[in-house]
Amino acid sequence: MSRLLGAVAFCAVVAAAHPADAYKIFVSNEKGNTVSVIDSETMEVVDTIKVGQRPRGITLAAEGKHLLVAVGDDDTVEVFDTDTYERLHTLPSGPDPELFVLHPSGNPLYIANEDDNLVTVVDLEARTVLAEIPVGVEPEGMGVAPDGSVIVNTSETTNMAHFIDPETFEIVANVLVDQRPRFAEFKPDGSEVWVSAEIGGTVSVIDPKTHEVKHKITFEIPGLRPEAIQPVGVRITSDGETAFVALGPANRVAVIDAETYEVQDYLLVGQRVWQLGFSPDGDLLFSTNGVSNDVSVIDVGARRVIDTVPVGEFPWGVVARPE
Repeated sequence: MSRLLGAVAFCAVVAAAHPADAYKIFVSNEKGNTVSVIDSETMEVVDTIKVGQRPRGITLAAEGKHLLVAVGDDDTVEVFDTDTYERLHTLPSGPDPELFVLHPSGNPLYIANEDDNLVTVVDLEARTVLAEIPVGVEPEGMGVAPDGSVIVNTSETTNMAHFIDPETFEIVANVLVDQRPRFAEFKPDGSEVWVSAEIGGTVSVIDPKTHEVKHKITFEIPGLRPEAIQPVGVRITSDGETAFVALGPANRVAVIDAETYEVQDYLLVGQRVWQLGFSPDGDLLFSTNGVSNDVSVIDVGARRVIDTVPVGEFPWGVVARPE
């Protein structure tokens, strides 16, 4: 199928399923030092933003008006206007920022500093550091409870999820998980936090009140060695019923019943799938595929891949903004 026919088919599928407002999808390209801007109506890259060195973590702030990009090799977070793509300013991030999470109130920002074993807390309005929180070795994943009552950081080498009080900036619990935890994602009701372990090959489901691992999810894909199945990005639907887990070099996204923890399907996407992000309405899921330099578009309801969008070099993070 030609690219033109593929785009027409994609639009027909989406239009038939539900009317959707146009929006932008921003993709950080780790080796290209760019952010690709995808138009949701055509599912094609319409702009490319030049950013600093090694962009990874990416999120929206100021009610979607600002795009935040963690540029690890420049030791800063760059802030862009989501309409003009102008770089507005930078934020003090600490060394080698990788992933970050915004408090549900819109401020502050919690940043994992991989090289210095810190979580840096930054006030977005004052552009100042509020705290530096010592955590385990090689911190990466950041998660925040929906009500903002607890922050979670994962440390890759210490193999722990650190639960942090956002008021005192103190660690209140350290939970041992499997090897090389990468990501922390809360359920929408705040009842659980899911922590992926890249080398361990599992997702630990943790009760944020008792700090106990209540379940471990494992993965088996026929024809693939266990070591090729490496869970990284995790996203859970707004109703809390379905979870999606990016499985790295397995080139699959796992579909999981978030209530029974049963793996229901594996969706074949691009090569070395890393992070995931929902469309504003939650009907689509986007996966960044680092080695194939593209983004897969997944229909959440139908649980199938409906399009592939070429982007920049080594896509890493993804976030969507309504127009």
